[in-house]
Amino acid sequence: MSEQENQLGKDPKWQQDVLTKLVFASLNEQRRTRRWNAFFKAIFAGYLFLVLFMFLFPGGGEGRQKLTVGKHTALIEISGVISADARASADHIVTGLRDAFEDKDTAGIILRINSPGGSPVQAGYINDEIKRLRKKYPDTKVYAVIVDICASGGYYIASAADEIYADKASLVGSIGVVMNGFGFVDAMQKVGVERRLYTAGKNKGFLDPFSPQNPDEVAHVSTLLKNIHQQFIDVVKQGRGDKLKSNDELFTGLIWTGQQSLDMGLVDGLGNSSYVAREIIKAENIVDFTPHPNYLQQLADRFGASVATKFADILNLNQMGLR
Repeated sequence: MSEQENQLGKDPKWQQDVLTKLVFASLNEQRRTRRWNAFFKAIFAGYLFLVLFMFLFPGGGEGRQKLTVGKHTALIEISGVISADARASADHIVTGLRDAFEDKDTAGIILRINSPGGSPVQAGYINDEIKRLRKKYPDTKVYAVIVDICASGGYYIASAADEIYADKASLVGSIGVVMNGFGFVDAMQKVGVERRLYTAGKNKGFLDPFSPQNPDEVAHVSTLLKNIHQQFIDVVKQGRGDKLKSNDELFTGLIWTGQQSLDMGLVDGLGNSSYVAREIIKAENIVDFTPHPNYLQQLADRFGASVATKFADILNLNQMGLR
């Protein structure tokens, strides 16, 4: 043993420092253990609360009202733009439709529509499903009730109903197809920007907004739009039949008030949801079958994601030797 080591062994201050460090290290470890215990207990308590809440209050999930008493009118809301990633998507609306038709206490179904339109594909899915379900359940009638607006894809859906009702000031129609965009060729020339577009396939740059319009491409788009427009016209004629009045402007994309639509055969009468349920369906009790967001599930998903992120951060810190 060297003379320096002998001196350290005899130095009481050095021994005291070592002992102090060991005590503080032990205390810090105990504190970390308590914090982790509290953290995991909080996680467990949070999930337990969510599970119990969802069990005790199942109406907070996605779906219709669970408590129904006797005969009722089933209501399905179609609100906003009709698209695959919106509440007014075919998946959501069709789910509500099936539930409403399958309920033995459903006396009639109201589609309450307040939509400017949207995807012809999504609207077509819903239209097809309404017709299929009407054929499967012939005793259950479907009534479309227009609120503020039922245009384009909204009317595409409404035309599948047995009858359509609207307010006298509702906006109805827009039986047409639109596709739009912008052209920036002149602006790029003024700024001095050169467009470089590389494709494999001569039409892969189809309708590029930074290139001059190509007459062949415009003609092709026109053919597409006319084809979809004719599909729309056929669906409306099939749904409305002889109710439609002869009018050269009917399928031009114009919209009309509810009162004008009544005269043109686009709607069958004037009235709101309560009126239709009470006077037409004869079942004043209205039950909402519209699928609604499951806010508790969303909260649980976000909570779980936050916990996973926190764990990842902790593991990353531990790997770097940081605590």
